[in-house]
Amino acid sequence: MWEWFIGFLTTILEGLQHICGDWGLAIIILTFIIRLILTPLTLKSTRSSAQMQVLQPKLQEIQETYANDPVRQQEELRKIYSEHKFNPLGGCLPMLLQMPIFFALFTVLKQVPTEAHFYGILPSLADSVAQVVATAGFAGAWVYILLDLLFGGLTFLPMWMNTRNSTAGQQQSQTLIMGVVMAGMMVWFGWSVPVGVLLYYNTSAAWGVIQTQFITNRVLEKYKKEEAERLANAPVQVHVVRKEQKPRPRKKK
Repeated sequence: MWEWFIGFLTTILEGLQHICGDWGLAIIILTFIIRLILTPLTLKSTRSSAQMQVLQPKLQEIQETYANDPVRQQEELRKIYSEHKFNPLGGCLPMLLQMPIFFALFTVLKQVPTEAHFYGILPSLADSVAQVVATAGFAGAWVYILLDLLFGGLTFLPMWMNTRNSTAGQQQSQTLIMGVVMAGMMVWFGWSVPVGVLLYYNTSAAWGVIQTQFITNRVLEKYKKEEAERLANAPVQVHVVRKEQKPRPRKKK
């Protein structure tokens, strides 16, 4: 199955290269196609995020109420998820579907011709930043290094954008620290992968940032408003916790 997927991806990339005449541009076009296909799932993920933000106070209330009863806590949380048709993992689906493509490109780019380039800006899409630095030095590899730094920057930027409207100062700081650490790890990881993979990821991440800034945020606010109105108009449900009745003492005969 994996070999078939790699062959399928290679065929598509070669077809796009024959049309546009450049391997780097073919990777960018492939990225746009994938992101367009995933747009409906991205919007569904946005709705899940809106539901999570609206339901967060109620979820926290349940966690605090049943802090000493994990089983009852999970039951109540499942009720909330079922009532609102909410899937906690729904927001991860678009990212998970892109991961096989990301890793398959490692193999695909090993099979492209050695002269595969991006309009001369990146002379070889199969080489890594480390390889170019070793042969051309830092001065001769500055475009590759810039692409790697952009790899880290585009990892951090979405996390920073998600914390702008956060009111929890401690949680916001933790997210930003995690974003900085992840960005550093991505720069280290990107140093040794084919630069064509960096081109794919950076194009996809840039698309995601633009989509979040101009489309997703508006859709998110719309969904949050709809969810808040639906919750306000929903019938009030009272959860009664009955105390266990102790058996009455019987009189001795």
